[in-house]
Amino acid sequence: MKVLYFHQHFSTPQGATGIRSYEMARRLIARGHQVTMVCGSYGGGKTGLDSPFLGGKRKGVVDGIEIIEFDLAYSNSDGLLARALSFLKFAIRSIGLALTEPYDLVFATTTPLTAGIPGIFARWFRRKPFIFEVRDLWPELPKAMGVIRNPLILSAMSLLEWASYRSAHRVIGLSPGIVDGIALRGVDRERIAMIPNGCDLDIFSVPVEPWLPVGIEKDHLLAVFAGTHGVANKLDAVLDAAKELKFRKRDDIKLLLIGQGKLKPGLEARATKEGLDNVIFHDPVNKEKLSGLMASADLGLQVLANIPAFYYGTSPNKFFDYIAAGLPVLNNYPGWLAEMISKEDCGFVVPPDSPSLFADALVEAADARNDLKAKGLRGRELAVREFDRRKLADRFVDWLEGHPK
Repeated sequence: MKVLYFHQHFSTPQGATGIRSYEMARRLIARGHQVTMVCGSYGGGKTGLDSPFLGGKRKGVVDGIEIIEFDLAYSNSDGLLARALSFLKFAIRSIGLALTEPYDLVFATTTPLTAGIPGIFARWFRRKPFIFEVRDLWPELPKAMGVIRNPLILSAMSLLEWASYRSAHRVIGLSPGIVDGIALRGVDRERIAMIPNGCDLDIFSVPVEPWLPVGIEKDHLLAVFAGTHGVANKLDAVLDAAKELKFRKRDDIKLLLIGQGKLKPGLEARATKEGLDNVIFHDPVNKEKLSGLMASADLGLQVLANIPAFYYGTSPNKFFDYIAAGLPVLNNYPGWLAEMISKEDCGFVVPPDSPSLFADALVEAADARNDLKAKGLRGRELAVREFDRRKLADRFVDWLEGHPK
């Protein structure tokens, strides 16, 4: 079977972003299928191609995956208009491939929601099987965050969401809330599978050289946030906790924010203004480098804005990286991950918008290192038992192979 796979933000492990699509494509190839990955140029990501763009695209084969990369730069730091234009351009160019490329099945994954457009065309104009993967509920999440308020845009997105679900033969959701949201749009639950993000156990199990950023000593408690510095993450919560730690004179606790995003300059400016030298900012790193950092860290920070749509409607890469690396997780919002952390006793759950309780958890972690290590081991056991990327990838391939003929 030849799969035409659309993911605008695709990256190999050499990039500093999630690699779900890379691993899924590799598993398809291991099972005897062919994969053509169609993507753009994502800031922080690396496709593995370095040849010049010709006619707005370049092609090549990386680790057995045939890649078609459009010359469409995208960054989390871009404004809303620039991001929207990038999404539309990718969708339009992808339609051309969906109508002309030889393939047996189309697979498209969000974000953005516009990733489903070439699948719609493949289904109705070429009568090809189409499977749609939903990583976030759109327009529900941007509406809940207040990022998009225009009723016409929200209506158009809602229509596209409905058309994508209705056109897809099957739909994959990455969290319980996403699956429920898809079902609420009228999709039969028999056509929906939940396949969450997975743990890259091979990457985080291989011995690597541990390292620490400048300003952090080995005896410090190091809590790491590795991800986008955007509106959804509300990393001011970390700075609020850092301020509380300074008040308590707990200079033995350091908070590392590693990544990029449109709010990063403002966060850095605030930390400087308020003298929060217990917060360290670092550029994104690839998975191998991240593995070395986590080998030196003590705690992973899973931080999101207090928006109910997030509680069951997200499946963050960073959480799965943390537990794969054996790090306990400090989570600051309710939902399915908070419930899992509490049940498995693999970290700390604090209520949203409470700098004092956030700081309490950090102090508890620093003052009980043996208990902290035990929590990390339980998290690693959870990763192996429930979220091994290879097992989830096999479930993914089984789902694709069971498509309607």
